[in-house]
Amino acid sequence: DQYLLKPAAKGYVAAVPLPARVAFSPFVGNFGDLPNALNNLLQGRFSSAASDVCRVLVNSTLGVLGFVDVASEMGLEKHNKDFGQTLGYWGMKSGPYLVLPLLGPSTLRDAAALPVDYLSSPRGYVIKDVPVRNSISGVSVIDTRANLLGTDTTLDEAALDKYSFLRNFYLQRRQSLIYEG
Repeated sequence: DQYLLKPAAKGYVAAVPLPARVAFSPFVGNFGDLPNALNNLLQGRFSSAASDVCRVLVNSTLGVLGFVDVASEMGLEKHNKDFGQTLGYWGMKSGPYLVLPLLGPSTLRDAAALPVDYLSSPRGYVIKDVPVRNSISGVSVIDTRANLLGTDTTLDEAALDKYSFLRNFYLQRRQSLIYEG
């Protein structure tokens, strides 16, 4: 993070105009709504799954391929569900805490679920040009890190032991996401 992602995120913020950054996040997020729907369906959350499908339809049409998040303005809530949460919902223990290079905090369960999340995303099926798809994926990682630029200062100031603080925060947040509070 210190030598690669953070400098790239700072350069991204400096080089890319705010309107382009603001439009890119929902565009990438639109690809995530179908896996969200699938995971909500696997967890028996049928109304959330239907909402996620509606989000894709609305944002892909009225939202100009997802560059504008019209669905949120219409009251369709964005859900963030992944296969690691689905496994946790059905009782699989998280296993040990891990920090994955370039991906950040995780657990053994969540890391094992990453291939399912990757394969369930329509990005690989919709965008056939591999360099374009990989570029979008890379910019997505940098965009996510850019959105978190202010948090590392807060983390440095709030935690005596940064690793323990981040681990505990991550594990508690995952539990909250699995059981929705």
